[in-house]
Amino acid sequence: MKIQNYINGEFLPPIANGWIDNYNPAIGEVYGQIPNSTKEDVEKAYEAAENAFASWSNTTLATRSKILSKIAELIKEKLPLLAAAESKDNGKPISLAKTIDIPRAAANFQFYANAITQFSSEAHESIGLNAVNFTLRQPIGVVACISPWNLPLYLFTWKIAPAIASGNCVVAKPSEITPMTAFLLAEICNEAGLPKGVLNIVHGLGTTTGQAIVEHPNIKAISFTGGTKTGAHIASVAAPMFKKLSLELGGKNPNIIFADCDYEKMLATTVRSSFANQGQICLCGSRILVEEKIYEKFKKDFIKKVSELKIGNPSEENIHIGALVSKEHLEKVKSYIDIAEDEGGKVLFGGNKVTIIDCENGYYLQPTIIEVKSNKCRLNQEEIFGPVVTIMPFKIDEEALQLANDVKYGLSSTLWTNNLKRTMQFSKQLHTGIVWVNTWMLRDLRTPFGGQKASGIGREGGFEALRFFTEPKNICIQYE
Repeated sequence: MKIQNYINGEFLPPIANGWIDNYNPAIGEVYGQIPNSTKEDVEKAYEAAENAFASWSNTTLATRSKILSKIAELIKEKLPLLAAAESKDNGKPISLAKTIDIPRAAANFQFYANAITQFSSEAHESIGLNAVNFTLRQPIGVVACISPWNLPLYLFTWKIAPAIASGNCVVAKPSEITPMTAFLLAEICNEAGLPKGVLNIVHGLGTTTGQAIVEHPNIKAISFTGGTKTGAHIASVAAPMFKKLSLELGGKNPNIIFADCDYEKMLATTVRSSFANQGQICLCGSRILVEEKIYEKFKKDFIKKVSELKIGNPSEENIHIGALVSKEHLEKVKSYIDIAEDEGGKVLFGGNKVTIIDCENGYYLQPTIIEVKSNKCRLNQEEIFGPVVTIMPFKIDEEALQLANDVKYGLSSTLWTNNLKRTMQFSKQLHTGIVWVNTWMLRDLRTPFGGQKASGIGREGGFEALRFFTEPKNICIQYE
């Protein structure tokens, strides 16, 4: 199957007729092709977006809301189709796509269909000066949304929905590794009656297509989710051009476990927060820090629980661990496991590639637990982004906090304790954009999402995204 670009409401081949193979990671075989779009394709998408902007930015909120709601409804109606496509393209268990990824994509559109009708501006009366100030929140124009491969439709819609809800027109690029659901979303947008040019999707490599988007002189804002190195490059290109930037980047998130926690809930959740989506979630708790007095018990119980996870073809319903997204990514993750002993680490469980019957060429890896002695090792300092976690003990609160903050990343952290004083202290002192206490991945779409330090700049979610995709303009009127 050949996926095509979606420009001005039409499906078009790349202008230069270049194509990239698209792999099914479960079996390690090519099952389609996507456009290798060039600067010319990006320019065509930009022109379509620019031509649509005047009309779309003046479309009533009620009409925009109705269209976004219709897109949400169609995503829910097509859940089986979209979930199957996501699982095939990404390697994630189809059960995960059905229960998390696709429902969340629908929720993203429905949330912003509602949120845009409640998004308000401010007014300030200047008493004694006979003046009033009010603030307009106006759409920026043509904006770019660039999303990653780990949660393809989930994060693609997380950016697109607020961008178009607030009146912008979009040039979007999904990951070249997982393009299928973005292609299907384009069909849904046409079915929902989204006007031509409001959303344009160009497929291709980050180094060519993505670069052309980022350096386009008239694309005024960029929302990007992906690796920290790529985010730094985007910033180096876009910042001198004074583009607005929202960068949601890497994480090396601590999972801090105290002896006074609800142990069984913690154990079950820690298995999930370590290995959900094969550990390919920026919010996974990849550094597990355990209070010394329960460390040996946790280690034994955690290994037992992880050993019960079933690895297999992601199209099967009863699978916990599917395939990693690509052969290259599998090799990268495996390389970290291979250096564990050199860094004084000990592999307690897993660490090996797995062969699945009828999927012998697929990209499968055991969930892996590595005991480390120092937080300074590469395994604890660098984002692996796979089914690999490290564990190490701590003695006192101050040590746990120091270990948790001693990385360049600051996306999320998880704290397991029933001590209120400790909860409040850690919540304030952890250098992360999100702190989960006695839970993980419990999301309210109204809340700001993003990280500190090398985990990015800006916030997504709720009204934060609508603020990013609009420009505030102050109007001051003095009267007699």
